[in-house]
Amino acid sequence: MRERSEQNARRYYDDFSDAYERGRGYGYHQMIDDLEVQFTAPYARGTRVLELGCGTGLILARIAKIAEEAVGIDLSEGIAQQAMGRGLDAGIGSVCDLPFEDGELDLTCSFKVLAHVPDIETALREAARVTRPGGHLLLEFYNPWSLRYLAKKVAGPQPISDDRTEADVFTRWDSPRAIPKLLPPNVELVDYYGVRVLTPFAAVLRKS
Repeated sequence: MRERSEQNARRYYDDFSDAYERGRGYGYHQMIDDLEVQFTAPYARGTRVLELGCGTGLILARIAKIAEEAVGIDLSEGIAQQAMGRGLDAGIGSVCDLPFEDGELDLTCSFKVLAHVPDIETALREAARVTRPGGHLLLEFYNPWSLRYLAKKVAGPQPISDDRTEADVFTRWDSPRAIPKLLPPNVELVDYYGVRVLTPFAAVLRKS
């Protein structure tokens, strides 16, 4: 089941890897990236960092400037190759089977990715395994109590390329109440924060 799901996700992202950054670098997507980097920076400075689902490296490149070491992993070869093209230490692989030793990292972070992982418990166990005791996990989930969730339900799947829509990839929504139940027993939930953006659609902030 997991293998089939990962194959589908890999094809999904490979298919539009060339257009992945279209619409990014400004507006809504840039604002979200800035918030994620701002939150991550205090934990990443001078440490060994892993980004799960690093994509083309837009966030990883910024973290790498302040970390002692920053590595990324992504399921899509087409997308990960672009991160490598930026000179970043990026590899191809699954967040459910990480190619790192136990406790190898100080910080493991993930943005916009875990929502597309059906086997979320395995992914979280792996993230905890490769992070040293006393280290940190910064993990982003999609919140079903959000305005964005409501907007997605009303509007339905949106196109992401000429022949793909958001319905072509698995998406989960985990409430703040549900997340503690997903975490491995050796992980302590310190806190969680919501990003309250009153912009349910990225197109609202699109360049004219």
